[in-house]
Amino acid sequence: MDTSSGVGVIDKAALVLDSLEAGPISLAQLVAATGLSRPTVHRLAQALVHHRLAGKDIHGRFMLGSRLVELASAAGEDRLIAAAGPLLVQLRDATGESSQVFRRQGENRVCVASAERPVGLRDTIPVGTQLSMKAGSAAQVLLAWEDHERLLHGLNQARFSPTILAGVRRRGWAQSLGEREQGVASVSAPVRGPSGRVIAAVSISGPIERLGRQPGKAHSEIVCRMAAQLSEALKKPTA
Repeated sequence: MDTSSGVGVIDKAALVLDSLEAGPISLAQLVAATGLSRPTVHRLAQALVHHRLAGKDIHGRFMLGSRLVELASAAGEDRLIAAAGPLLVQLRDATGESSQVFRRQGENRVCVASAERPVGLRDTIPVGTQLSMKAGSAAQVLLAWEDHERLLHGLNQARFSPTILAGVRRRGWAQSLGEREQGVASVSAPVRGPSGRVIAAVSISGPIERLGRQPGKAHSEIVCRMAAQLSEALKKPTA
């Protein structure tokens, strides 16, 4: 499919923004991802930073900017959050556990949607909660498909290993037992944007005593199915 609009500078700026979708990225990585020359990428990225369509993290890497959040809000809804709501309710009802969607934000992951288990012992993660990218099945999913440099950075002081992330990529889902919080288990699967990049993770979480020592064995199929449905929903054109 031809993705060119015929307006070269806009197409190139869109390439840069698309490359920032999965999280912070260095200038060298941005050049490799876009296929554009280093001077062109640097000029475009700096212009996007000026207009707050891009920003920089504490390491100097480029990331999506705060202006995009404002524009998304003005457009009326975030498609990921809007599509996630009913699917998370289905996931909660099918598993009996609280369900969430996480997106990466810099060095953290943020809960952007959730459906809490209504009664009994549960893992409560309100919308807006920021959690570490160093522990938990959602963190594993959000890191597993990153490029080599980001992968190495993310593994520094993480509670999971390269071998675990290799298993996540092979299976297509992740599980954790007491990684983020003692006594809590979780299962997560990747949500992919229209470009195919992993942009979020769908999760269920609850006490190990109820989910068991192999929560993925019981729940990975339904978690993966809901993540796939959410990925498909994001591909549909807006009305």
